[in-house]
Amino acid sequence: MNVSDVKFIGSFDRESACPKSELPEFAFIGRSNVGKSSLINMLTGRKKIAKVSSTPGKTQLLNFFEINESWYLVDLPGYGYAKISKYKREEWRKMIARYLETRATLVCTFLLIDSRHELQNIDLDFINYLGEAGLPFVIVYTKSDKVKEIKLSENIQAIEDALLEHWEALPQRFLTSSEKKIGQTEILDFIEGVLTNV
Repeated sequence: MNVSDVKFIGSFDRESACPKSELPEFAFIGRSNVGKSSLINMLTGRKKIAKVSSTPGKTQLLNFFEINESWYLVDLPGYGYAKISKYKREEWRKMIARYLETRATLVCTFLLIDSRHELQNIDLDFINYLGEAGLPFVIVYTKSDKVKEIKLSENIQAIEDALLEHWEALPQRFLTSSEKKIGQTEILDFIEGVLTNV
């Protein structure tokens, strides 16, 4: 897939306020500071479509981008951000859950995991939540260029071994680097393939 047109549609504080459209949606979510904004910029071929910050927690709403006038990329708030109040964190959780569980046009969620680290409990909890809710998702390993290849393979194997303690089989996975554009073609081709079956 070639991304030729990207439009920012808007930011919404609840699912019911999101665009009333039949266009299929692909959501992106992960732990704060996992590299979500950089990945979105890489996939769309735009440098600043999603705001990249050294401070986690900048994404606080449901951000909609229309791609090629045929689908929406939805940037969700990161989870696990500690420097907000418990009340705000719970409000984010409810907003995200309502969107994921009730949005009829959502076809797949991209769950981002930092490939440099071992599986975090908060990532495992969120993956298990997606599975228990019956929500289609794929795993995206980010920042693959930040660690040596042997260590990268060991990290991913350890993550997947930990996941297989809870899962009989894992969903499709993608290895990415926003700086080196690793995974860009694979993810866009995956989305294109899904769109042909929607």
